[in-house]
Amino acid sequence: MADDPSTANTTRSLAEKIEWLIQNRWPAGSRPPKNNLEAAAVISEATGEDLSSTTIWKLRTGRSDNPQLKTLKALAKFFGVPIGYFGDDEGAEASADQVTASSLIGESGLNREALRALAEMSDGGRQIVANFIISAARLERGQASGGHQP
Repeated sequence: MADDPSTANTTRSLAEKIEWLIQNRWPAGSRPPKNNLEAAAVISEATGEDLSSTTIWKLRTGRSDNPQLKTLKALAKFFGVPIGYFGDDEGAEASADQVTASSLIGESGLNREALRALAEMSDGGRQIVANFIISAARLERGQASGGHQP
């Protein structure tokens, strides 16, 4: 569910950020939407902001990268992220990193105990863990695409 480690040092587009939210931060207890019409309806109902399926489609596909502030506020409210998450500067990327980290807590065994253990490790130990995570993600991507990655 985490971001692609190979893009960790690059700025993600607004479309990539919104797609990530839909796939990874859709409210617990409900399934992600089957289509943009369903996404727009659920977000509109939850936030009171009238969003169209066309707006959601344009944002998810990158055909619109400058939405109205009220649209971004509705998305931020629905997904529980700060409005700055949608920016394109270093602060936005830091915000996105925090959102990603908070999304992982409690999922797939990453819990407070694991985070505390990671925090207590030396810089070298944390680097080993980071390298292992990146290698494992590359391996999974290779298996998912049917190919083999070195």
